[in-house]
Amino acid sequence: MTNKEFAKQLEQRTLKFAISILKLSSSLPKTPEALVLRNQLSKSGTSIGANYREANRSRSKKDFQNKIKISLSEACETDYWLEIIETLNITNSNIKEIRGEAKELLAIFTSISSKL
Repeated sequence: MTNKEFAKQLEQRTLKFAISILKLSSSLPKTPEALVLRNQLSKSGTSIGANYREANRSRSKKDFQNKIKISLSEACETDYWLEIIETLNITNSNIKEIRGEAKELLAIFTSISSKL
């Protein structure tokens, strides 16, 4: 697989992940505490792919590195919010599957970042 093909597949994967995050967020209860989780999770979970797309269209290697590191940071934060939601057991969504994908994305961006 070429780098270009990998990049396109990862863009699609992060897009699919963002959609699953938004669906999970909308399933959370309407309590004040859950609204905080919803907001934080929605921001970090959708930011992973947005920053990765920006990285792929960056103007310099330094800009690429910066956007990849942001994607990595957002993936880590997303897993944090998912862990809280899973621990509180406040949703009937497929949280384990979503959290598994978050961990895989975290591993991918860690690997990419370590090669820069």
